Amino acid sequence: MKISKSSRHTKITGKFGESLILYWLSKYGFECSLVDHTGIDIIARNPHTQEIMGISVKSRSRTTGTEEDYVTIPNPHIEKVEAACATFGCVPYFAVVVDAGDIVRGFIVSLNHLLELFPKGKSASGWKMSKFYMNQYAMDPEIKRFEFNTRTIHWW
Repeated sequence: MKISKSSRHTKITGKFGESLILYWLSKYGFECSLVDHTGIDIIARNPHTQEIMGISVKSRSRTTGTEEDYVTIPNPHIEKVEAACATFGCVPYFAVVVDAGDIVRGFIVSLNHLLELFPKGKSASGWKMSKFYMNQYAMDPEIKRFEFNTRTIHWW
């Protein structure tokens, strides 16, 4: 089925990703809250480590043929995350949510580890979504991840 996205789909995708990460953290005992601050979207306390996390959520909705596209994280945004986390005394993290057809994937990784995997380039870092990297992420204990399959049963 061909999908034609709404004019507000990018904004809605961002809110969906933030809510999904917030839900997943809450489901597993993290005390967390959405915040409206430059650089971070969620502040959470990890119940296992007591670490306070400042999380920036990056969400994408991919169309057929773009499911493996790289999620770009511009260098100025990384700097905003670091500044916000310094202000609130939390550790910087990124969460990436990608809706790629019939599967939605979520990842949570510290900024330090993200930059170990994908150092800043001239203008950006990012998150790779190819099958090769999915396999790498599966073996990396520092990357927390979830995925679920979706299926539209009956639609217009």
